[in-house]
Amino acid sequence: MAPILGAYIADAHLGRYRTFVIASGIYLLGMSLLTLAVSVPALKPPSCGHGVKDEDCEKHASTFQVGIFYFALYIIAIGTGGTKPNISTMGADQFDDFDPKERTQKLSFFNFWMLGIVFGTLFSYTFLVYIQDNVGWSLGYGLPTLGLALSILVFLVGTPLYRHRLPSGSPLTRMSMVLVAAVRKWKVPVPKDPKELHELSLRDYSNLGNFRIDRTPTLRVLDKAAVKSGPTSPWMLCPVSQVEETKQMIKMIPVLIATLIPSTITAQVGTLFIKQGTTLNRSLGPHFDIPPACLTSFVVIFMFISLVIYERHFVPAIRKYTGDPRGISLLQRLGIGLVLHIIIMVTACFAERTRLSVARENGILGKNQTVPLTIFILLPQFALMGIADAFVDVSKLEFFYDQAPQGMKSLGTSYFTTSVGIGNFLSSFLLTTVSHITKKHGHRGWIQNNLNTSRLDYFYAFYAILSFLNLLFFLLVAKFYVYNEEVDVIESKRELQKVMEPSPNEI
Repeated sequence: MAPILGAYIADAHLGRYRTFVIASGIYLLGMSLLTLAVSVPALKPPSCGHGVKDEDCEKHASTFQVGIFYFALYIIAIGTGGTKPNISTMGADQFDDFDPKERTQKLSFFNFWMLGIVFGTLFSYTFLVYIQDNVGWSLGYGLPTLGLALSILVFLVGTPLYRHRLPSGSPLTRMSMVLVAAVRKWKVPVPKDPKELHELSLRDYSNLGNFRIDRTPTLRVLDKAAVKSGPTSPWMLCPVSQVEETKQMIKMIPVLIATLIPSTITAQVGTLFIKQGTTLNRSLGPHFDIPPACLTSFVVIFMFISLVIYERHFVPAIRKYTGDPRGISLLQRLGIGLVLHIIIMVTACFAERTRLSVARENGILGKNQTVPLTIFILLPQFALMGIADAFVDVSKLEFFYDQAPQGMKSLGTSYFTTSVGIGNFLSSFLLTTVSHITKKHGHRGWIQNNLNTSRLDYFYAFYAILSFLNLLFFLLVAKFYVYNEEVDVIESKRELQKVMEPSPNEI
């Protein structure tokens, strides 16, 4: 939930630039402490000795060492809470909506933004994983800490070139005002003529640096907050634009809910998918074994390929038929990703059934025994996940930014990171719950510490069914979702200039 707090601070008080700089410093502090925790002898757990397996080691970290480690993780969590919802938003803010060319370029920004993340992720999943497994954790954490410090320095060097958005007050307070006013006036009828509702002048919005938003028919009950009736305090009477801002944030919540299951599917890549890989033959020649975590590099590789094909070939081709500058709408792109998630879990289910079948045929039931089956049997599910991410992750990030009001862009972007965070918690909850339920009445259970006696194929089938049900919910949400009307920024600029021109009486 830290990204919501970081977004609130940026939108309400410090602005995106200052929030990002301060949070980056906190992030760097956490990474530095984490590097020390795995490097300094007094801070890291005692060594068990060469060749001793983890399960046979009787030496444990002290309470102080565990405390330092978790303290570093919590500092990193606070830092990422301020960086993740603001840096992509600030990047999108660099495009001038009043310039037609830059508005067009902005449509491709999030694809290229995700490509940058892909390169960094590929580096961490390959080179850094190899360093951590074969050289040591000190260098494995030291290198990304150094990279983070250099990236912050590069960001600061570009400060004079950035376009900065000033904070526009607390978005949560503005939304709360609308909700309170609507509840307190729930018996008041809404006039049929929108012009009878309370609204500020164009000059007022020009001074605030915002656009005026026309009334929309969605969530009509909130229009009561703008009805001119009774007291005129901010908690009893709100402008139409403020009401519409609240509508825009609220109507994205069902989409946010529909992205939680996809986030749990993505979480399987770094957990169960890799765990499967540890039981398979990872040998590439007589002297090299593939680290299981390196399998995730295939997700990144296929995501990179998919993004390039999507941006360079798919969008220009489909744009001719749809007339949409993006090729297809953001929710259509997200829907394609959700269909792919169902295919991924079905593929993973069949791969696991094959692995278990080979294990039984060879009498392999031990926890640490290797199944005589190549690890590349898992390649299809990793590759499909990369393709799905090119649809799901980019569309989620762009949707929550694009559909959020101008003064709440960071809060909107925090919906994306919140979806990922809740998805990870939900993944752990489902894993624990399914494991507990399936062990009742003396049954062995689907999920055990020993994958060779577990039934992950059943668990993956459960996820496929859950993903299908979530797809149905998403289709219902998408059917009734109404996109925000695009503001004609050129016309708005002319209107603002006209309003700001002094009248003859003022000269």
